[in-house]
Amino acid sequence: MVNIRDLDPSASPLDYYGSELRRLREAAGLKQGELGAIIFCTGSLIGQIETARKVPTREFSERVDAALGTGGTFSRLIGLVLRSQLPHWFQPYAEMEAKAAYISSYQTQVVHGLLQTEPYARAILGVDHVSRLDEMVAARIERQRILDREHAPVLWVVLDESVLHLEIGGSDVMRQQLSHLLSFRDRQWVQIQVLPFSAGQHAGMMGSFTLLRFDDDPDLFYAESYDSGHMTANPQVIRERSLGYARLQAAALSIEDSAALIARVMEERYGQQPGPDGRAVA
Repeated sequence: MVNIRDLDPSASPLDYYGSELRRLREAAGLKQGELGAIIFCTGSLIGQIETARKVPTREFSERVDAALGTGGTFSRLIGLVLRSQLPHWFQPYAEMEAKAAYISSYQTQVVHGLLQTEPYARAILGVDHVSRLDEMVAARIERQRILDREHAPVLWVVLDESVLHLEIGGSDVMRQQLSHLLSFRDRQWVQIQVLPFSAGQHAGMMGSFTLLRFDDDPDLFYAESYDSGHMTANPQVIRERSLGYARLQAAALSIEDSAALIARVMEERYGQQPGPDGRAVA
């Protein structure tokens, strides 16, 4: 069993979170079980988080802040903790994504991470990250908080039509995911287009990529392979990929027609269909 006194608070954001939780809990004169009772969890969970054996959630952090009167300490720390759960090679991109003023992305196979539902993300991440699935899903959902900021970035996503047809997680998960995409129609700063099969050859045939624009820093281009990411501010790359993205936007369906296609696929491919007994099944 890990000894909390042997933890180095500077070793990782998770270790620091655990050491601060223990320090402030003890300063409040509470045992692990007593704090657990106040925030509706077990003392064992408190102990696991204090020893960095369990990753806390945002809800847990908010409850701890309220119980210990910490002024939002853990609610501020949790973002850093969850970001540290992302793959090491992906963390630099996530940090830049959180600072971007404008995010333009073309996706060939799956819905962009900022637009994924939790069940959809769980199905994708469960392929390679079974042992750390909860932490990885929480980290992905945490990334999406940038869309709810007062000054949220503009997010423009072009989805290949194949994304709508690749059944990830089953019909229920896909129906919920496509419905989630449609829910962004009223979000001024989120725009979604679909590149239809009928477009034929196009400027994104080399794969998914993302362009990040900032208020005061150079633009960045990002693309990834199976287990690595490539990010560059090379002006020539930015120039070429920006032109390529503009061509993808021009070849894609309009915002309105894209929503209509998403709705049609959701109904026809993932809608409820009558089963052998006449009852509706997913």
